[in-house]
Amino acid sequence: MTFHCKNYDIVSNGCKRLSGECVPARKGCVLEGRMVVSDELAERIRRINEETARRSLKQREP
Repeated sequence: MTFHCKNYDIVSNGCKRLSGECVPARKGCVLEGRMVVSDELAERIRRINEETARRSLKQREP
């Protein structure tokens, strides 16, 4: 698959918009909902979203 994204940072191989790993169609990505992803990529997106949620909860704890 080939795509172009204005938020992709070639130097860091990451997403400037989401400040992390570039995974097309993940939550917050400009491609979210605009493409169909493989089961493998869907699982990777699920793991990233879970990790993001865990980090968010840790930051909120007093």
